[in-house]
Amino acid sequence: MQRLIFRSPKNLSFCSSIPSNLLNHPNRFLVPPEKTHLSDSIISSSSSFKSASFGSQPKPLFRALRFTSSMASSHSEKPQSVHDFVVKDVRGNDVDLSKYKGKVLLIVNVASQCGLTNSNYPELTQLYDKYKNQDFEILAFPCNQFGHQEPGNNEEIVEFACTRFKAEFPIFDKVDVNGSTAAPIYKYLKSSKGGLFGDSIKWNFSKFLVDKDGHVVNRYAPTTSPLSIEKDIKKLLGVSA
Repeated sequence: MQRLIFRSPKNLSFCSSIPSNLLNHPNRFLVPPEKTHLSDSIISSSSSFKSASFGSQPKPLFRALRFTSSMASSHSEKPQSVHDFVVKDVRGNDVDLSKYKGKVLLIVNVASQCGLTNSNYPELTQLYDKYKNQDFEILAFPCNQFGHQEPGNNEEIVEFACTRFKAEFPIFDKVDVNGSTAAPIYKYLKSSKGGLFGDSIKWNFSKFLVDKDGHVVNRYAPTTSPLSIEKDIKKLLGVSA
């Protein structure tokens, strides 16, 4: 009998493109590095071949599994919560959103050159600073679909947010939020909570409030002030004062 052994390739390494002046900035923001995981997972096994052959070729008894970061990490076809998704950080590393289980999330599509930028970023920073130690997180997803107002690369986006607004909340890889190329996480968010005039995201700084179980509980228009959402955040956090 013959034995076949399949070995997984070595872990890939990713190099940061963030410049040294940003890395050394006292108010810098970088998404905490995640351990690099291969998207392709192969079950390493050795299998005996059946003595009976089909034609002239024996039939191997092994299977391979394949997972990609664009799919929900859950084995079910339909994701049940935000925690079922894997997204990319600004360095291109996978981030499993299940790491945010037990936390209230405010998910926002951000832009650097929007008329709403100067009002939203400071208030988002204020909310984050106030509740970050009380199981609250803001997840920012840059998007260039509205007036091309987020044209920069990830490095430029992070530098802008951290130097101008002292943003310390996680900023992820730039995504599309509408259309066939929309990120899976945004397809889920929109299907969970439709907008006033349909499911599509209307503009930069649309906001989704997610409870500790990963379920979308509310959606807010781009013009809704982040600070006006504070009462809803406090309710989910169980904070009275």
